[in-house]
Amino acid sequence: MKKTGILHPALSALVSSMGHGDTLCIADAGLPVPPGVDRIDLAFAAGQPAFINVVDAVLTELRVEGYTLADEALKQCPELVAHLRERMSGVEETRVPHELLKEQTRHVRAVVRTGEFTPYANVLLHSGVAFPVTA
Repeated sequence: MKKTGILHPALSALVSSMGHGDTLCIADAGLPVPPGVDRIDLAFAAGQPAFINVVDAVLTELRVEGYTLADEALKQCPELVAHLRERMSGVEETRVPHELLKEQTRHVRAVVRTGEFTPYANVLLHSGVAFPVTA
């Protein structure tokens, strides 16, 4: 039995299989998942698991070189945005309209659905590499 890190088998496998440039979406309970995109559904009750808890768990194992948020998140869930910015200090942040973020989920490796009931609590995490890249 694995004793640390991500214990959910599908989420653990996804994170360990991510390569440079791959994108993963961590989403609130309401974000639609496009047909053909893998869904890892962690939600088991309203608010459970929380978006922040899932993000924090993934960030312990995934090297992130950039992330994308919806513009609407800045007003609708500023505390979640502040937490993301704190956890990913020094990582490039991109903001797009929510409709464009939903379009971009068509190209992610998977959407991880949380039980979060806060509107616009969605993030696209763009995988980096764990070693120095030289030109």
